[in-house]
Amino acid sequence: MSAATQALGELGERIAERWLRARGWRVVQRRFRSGHRDIDLVVEQEGVVAFVEVKARRGEQFGDPVEAVNWRKQKELGRSARVWVARHGRRDDAYRFDVIGVLVEGPRVRIRHVANAFLLHLSA
Repeated sequence: MSAATQALGELGERIAERWLRARGWRVVQRRFRSGHRDIDLVVEQEGVVAFVEVKARRGEQFGDPVEAVNWRKQKELGRSARVWVARHGRRDDAYRFDVIGVLVEGPRVRIRHVANAFLLHLSA
């Protein structure tokens, strides 16, 4: 991954985090790592914990950023989420997977938040 790509990813995560905070979400953890996999943001609001994958792009020439979260990435996120739940989960919390696409075009930023973007069973 190039330094520019990594910097764009980090910018996208900061933008998504601010956007979520402004809507009442509390950031529980940033970049939770489990082996070689990670979850960009773990956020919580009113007993719901969302595992958030953030995809940032500088234009739409490669499609909508949200569409980049394919079945393979979903499976990886599920594995990492299971580890997070085993370590930090609480019995009464509900869990879901969200995807946030951040499109940066010059000074313009567009955000697309897909709540419950996909379903995976989290128990062992």
